[in-house]
Amino acid sequence: MNDVEVTRPSVAHGNQNTVLWKFLLTSGLGLFFFLCPVYWHGNWNIPIGVMSESLAKLLKPSLPTVATIAMWITAICTTLGTTFKVKQITENAFLKDLFQVSSFWFIIRWLGAIFATMTLLQVGPEAIISDDTGGLMLFSLLGMLIVWFFVASYLMPLLTEFGIMDFVGVLIRGFIKPLFTLPGRSALDLLTSWVGNCNVGVQITRWQYVTGYYTAREAAVIATCFSAVSLPFCLVIANTAGIANVFPQFYLATAVAGVVAAIVVPRMPPLSRIPDDYYGPVGKRINEQIPIGISRTRWGLEQALKRAEQKSIYQAIVIEGSKVFIGIVFGLVAQSMALGTLGTMVVTYTPVVGYLSTPMVWLLQLFQVPEAAAAAPGTIIGFADQFIPAVVASTLVSPIAKFVIAGLSVVQIIYMTEVGSFILMCEIPVNFSHLVLVFLERTLVCIPVLALAAHLVF
Repeated sequence: MNDVEVTRPSVAHGNQNTVLWKFLLTSGLGLFFFLCPVYWHGNWNIPIGVMSESLAKLLKPSLPTVATIAMWITAICTTLGTTFKVKQITENAFLKDLFQVSSFWFIIRWLGAIFATMTLLQVGPEAIISDDTGGLMLFSLLGMLIVWFFVASYLMPLLTEFGIMDFVGVLIRGFIKPLFTLPGRSALDLLTSWVGNCNVGVQITRWQYVTGYYTAREAAVIATCFSAVSLPFCLVIANTAGIANVFPQFYLATAVAGVVAAIVVPRMPPLSRIPDDYYGPVGKRINEQIPIGISRTRWGLEQALKRAEQKSIYQAIVIEGSKVFIGIVFGLVAQSMALGTLGTMVVTYTPVVGYLSTPMVWLLQLFQVPEAAAAAPGTIIGFADQFIPAVVASTLVSPIAKFVIAGLSVVQIIYMTEVGSFILMCEIPVNFSHLVLVFLERTLVCIPVLALAAHLVF
């Protein structure tokens, strides 16, 4: 522990009990919604997952239409803000940030709206509207994505705005910092990213960055190294691949591989070269250093109470939550539709993946993975969508090969149909080449771990 002289936060004495209860109740609810395991309809899940999946099931028939309408609003407002410089957009900081974009993203947003309309109406080339491309995006992924973000946007402040991340950050900074090169407060973010929905994890990370609690490098590391698919989806992958009979061993192996990658990859370029700078408009707001003469627990509690006092529950949950949700729906959905459709078109209708996966045949052979040639495309195809490697695994015969390829679909993390598009569009300074390199690094680090585990299991 480093003893330093810092200014201690203070909470008015008469208000201390109120703030303490505010911290305890909101933080308790946040931990429950994002981290508490519940058994629901035969599977383990977390409350936010149960709420999102139940709402998505209820709204499923209308979600593709809602998503398409949202994309057209995005495209039209982007044209008004970027091309015509409409005053109502350019003079509003929130709308300007949302609807004034570069030429590249302008085109991508319009492509997303056009692809969605073609897919919804089933008009146009099969390569765009098929169930493997545009249909996958519009009918299977984007509706669920919107629902997840709707629920998470209004529950996320329970974790980020009322002190629990500050409290935990002070307590375990000494462990998290040397292991993952991250601040202690990221511990809850890491857990949420791992056991919850991957997009929610990126959403929390992005919010912590733009509010001054992560540096650019820290946000990039968490977004690209910890936003794994959720536990329920891991079970779906195991079932699809045909290895559900060894699911406990499978999930343990992916957890170990994920931790190894999270330790190694942030210390390699490109992540290691991203500046440790805080978001310019807000600067640094984090303080996890402990002053002389105060215990770690007391200092963590004081930081938490100071944080809890800053915003009312209404402001944090309703006002800020609405801004987050609007920003995501009109800043992400169209891009995800366009990039996801284009990516799955490349995978489905071109031989590119076969050519690119040739070196992976040798790597799989090196670690004695059977059916290396048939399995190799599954090692890189996950960059387009996280579920495709599980489909590849289902076509294999060897349980070892199934185990390795299905495991990669869990731990590679970066896939353009959802997480990759979200990272590219948010304020975290990560570009497409960064995502490609981190994806390959994670793949190379995780294959030996998963192969070893597969040989031990089978």
